[in-house]
Amino acid sequence: MAVTVAVGVNTDGRRGVLGVGVGVSPSEAETFWTEFLPKLARRGLRGVKLVISDPHEGLKAAAARVLSATQQRCRVHFARNALAHSGKSGRRVV
Repeated sequence: MAVTVAVGVNTDGRRGVLGVGVGVSPSEAETFWTEFLPKLARRGLRGVKLVISDPHEGLKAAAARVLSATQQRCRVHFARNALAHSGKSGRRVV
């Protein structure tokens, strides 16, 4: 089971919690996201251009279909993954 918190940033740079979802299916599964994202839209979420997250293929597909938005890999998780593969001597370069 997964608890997912959706956080958004508006054009003024203000952040806020958009919604919280509890899913029986894994949070990476497209079925979870195709149920979760329409709930946010019904609550008034509009104008989403970009979804930033881990590289979840299910979220990427659901964001494109439900919100007409693109997905970008989270820079923090990308950096962690790169550092994990770089070895101790290569971390400074990464």
